Amino acid sequence: MAVEMGGGGGGGTLSEIYQSAKKLLLRSRDGLERLERLEYSSTAASIDSPELSFSVKKDISQILSLCADMDRLWRSVSAKSQRDLWKRKVEQVAEEAESLKQSLDKYFLRNQRRMMEAKERAELLGRANGESAHVLRIFDEEAQAMQSVRNSSRLLEEASTTGEAILFKYSEQRERLKRAQRKALDVLNTVGLSNSVLRLIERRHRVDKWIKYAGMIFTVVIVFFFWRWTR
Repeated sequence: MAVEMGGGGGGGTLSEIYQSAKKLLLRSRDGLERLERLEYSSTAASIDSPELSFSVKKDISQILSLCADMDRLWRSVSAKSQRDLWKRKVEQVAEEAESLKQSLDKYFLRNQRRMMEAKERAELLGRANGESAHVLRIFDEEAQAMQSVRNSSRLLEEASTTGEAILFKYSEQRERLKRAQRKALDVLNTVGLSNSVLRLIERRHRVDKWIKYAGMIFTVVIVFFFWRWTR
């Protein structure tokens, strides 16, 4: 389906404008990546490329303009399925262009901040009345103080860790002593129960022995009386 446009967009079908926008997206993304590589390279950390950044900004602006044209065109597509498809395509291009625009704005902010920092460093180093040395000395003293604080913090952490380890060992020893005490009490209770059983057995044995002796005596007496009675 070929929906044509006229006016400020320069003419063209919806499909042609879409292809032009996709090409600009690729070129803008490549240019932004080149800018970021220049920004973070070790040999050119503060180098800016005005021509490249201006070209990327111009391409992104053109993409957004094409998106506005396509937004008007897809609404005139007669078939609903095709209209929905073009709507999603145009929205996707617009979202990618807006994302590139935000990334480029962040790059400009970072570059501006680097330029301000470089200017401040130059002004600081350009002072010949001794203020630079004074500022550097202050920075050095602050750095030493921060290092001392970090060392003290590390020592406190080590002391805390050691104390926790000692307390943990004491806790383990206390638990072992408690377990040993419980085992000793169990043994004592077992021994006490065994002694009670032995004493009960001994008493039963004595009772059985007296019963046996009594039975023997009773039998002898019965036999004696029976013998006397039969005579």
